[in-house]
Amino acid sequence: MRKAQVITLTTDFGESDAYVASMKGVLLSLCPGARLVDVTHAVEPGDLPGAALVVEEARRWFPAGSVHLVVVDPGVGTGRRALAVRSGGQYLVGPDNGVLGPALAADPRSRAHEIQQAAWRLARVSDTFHGRDVFAPAAALLAAGKRIGGAGPRVTDPVRLEGFEPRRSGGRLEGTVLRVDRFGNLVTSVRGSDLDAAFPGVPFPTLDIRLGGRAVDETARTYGLARPGRPFALLGSGGRLEVAVREGSAAAVLKCGRGTEVTVERRGGRR
Repeated sequence: MRKAQVITLTTDFGESDAYVASMKGVLLSLCPGARLVDVTHAVEPGDLPGAALVVEEARRWFPAGSVHLVVVDPGVGTGRRALAVRSGGQYLVGPDNGVLGPALAADPRSRAHEIQQAAWRLARVSDTFHGRDVFAPAAALLAAGKRIGGAGPRVTDPVRLEGFEPRRSGGRLEGTVLRVDRFGNLVTSVRGSDLDAAFPGVPFPTLDIRLGGRAVDETARTYGLARPGRPFALLGSGGRLEVAVREGSAAAVLKCGRGTEVTVERRGGRR
């Protein structure tokens, strides 16, 4: 058994009910030495891409062996599987609805197991609260040093999120807005590495960026260098293309939100 590790929690439960506290109670009962870290409980209800993005950005800063408990689960109690995942030297636990798909895709050596063994669940499992009764016990056992293979059989066909990865279409990248952060910034599925691969040697400010068909003509290295009130594009701290408005909300100004199409190509459409 290794030393108990960090367990992070990401949910869409909010903070006005006992749901998060109930999960923490299970975690600490089964793994008293665990260090619990709240990533966020303000994911929009059922927002799988938003939750996956938050976990992607946060988990890279946690030490090896950390366990990330992700409960955004509109299919709770149905036939969807419960997963324990190992990826990049860390573990993730959550529903097989795509929310863990980006973590699996990030590491070619990643693996997933279905949580089937009774010892990895509470004795009584509610049909409506697998976060407490299935996912929290599994996360606690992983943090306490249990091997992931003990959870249940290997899963080779986990659900993947549609639209989380940009598409190449000729000389153009096509993606979507994955999340609107609390500042109104529009965080997209297009990463800096995607731009480098699609447009090698092309400076970022010379690319033609469109959001919902509307041109975003300005770019900036950081928010404070942009002109107030004008939409501009930048590469955010998570390495993704964002559209923002200094001292304002890009979502409000552009009337865009999650799922809005974003396209990037060489200026003038030249390849």
